[in-house]
Amino acid sequence: MAATRIAKPNLEFLRVVNAPQRQRTTFTALAIFALCLTALAQSAPSPSPTASTKQSEDSLKAILKRMDAAAADFHTTQASFEWIQWEKVIGDVVDTQKGKIFFRRSNGRIEMAADIDQPAPEKQVLFADDKVSLYETRINRVTVYGVGKNRAAFESFLVLGFGGSGEDLLKAFDVTYSGKEKIAGIDADRLDLVPKADKVKNTFSKITLWIDPARGISIQQQLFEPSGDYRLAKYSDITINKSIPEGAFKLKTNNKTQTVSQGS
Repeated sequence: MAATRIAKPNLEFLRVVNAPQRQRTTFTALAIFALCLTALAQSAPSPSPTASTKQSEDSLKAILKRMDAAAADFHTTQASFEWIQWEKVIGDVVDTQKGKIFFRRSNGRIEMAADIDQPAPEKQVLFADDKVSLYETRINRVTVYGVGKNRAAFESFLVLGFGGSGEDLLKAFDVTYSGKEKIAGIDADRLDLVPKADKVKNTFSKITLWIDPARGISIQQQLFEPSGDYRLAKYSDITINKSIPEGAFKLKTNNKTQTVSQGS
């Protein structure tokens, strides 16, 4: 049986680009990542590409090109999500959160909003104007985290698989193609990614990203920490470049809501 914990959203993606120390919380944002391929001995010469290797390289180029096309045409995306946190120490799920997530391009920048309605009480996360805001309805408080000079790095994580291009993916990660895998009835392309930056690699050691080849977007993501813990993010009911509900990018605060700031 899973251990019972108070569900408390985690701005883990913000910690990667801003925070100097680790804090144990659950996840609320997107992530994407995967397993490294085992390297040959450094003294061994590079082998000639096999037919299988060539096929994988061609498949990778094709899916990255599809992501480039999707990114070029990206305006909005919305989806239902299920975020599952698993811990190695107990070998079980410790937290599950469900809700709706929204992305849009505004003035050339990506904005994100998430409504977490399970478990109750509701929480909201908003990324816009170089800051992340977390609204906890139970205590009627908004906590604002400044992104500042790290916006570009933060946004690159945020849009991986949702408006991010294949070209940008290659800038931040070593990417390999691991074949087809059936996810929610879709023959998804599995991409394995290893962060190039040591700061990120020390936090997110393994990553898996599943891409719907027809739309060039992520439908499932798995993020591993060096400890062996991981988060699995599942997305469904995905709609692209459709009208987003009015107010999706506004926090449902009231005149008694307290606002506090963390970081800059």
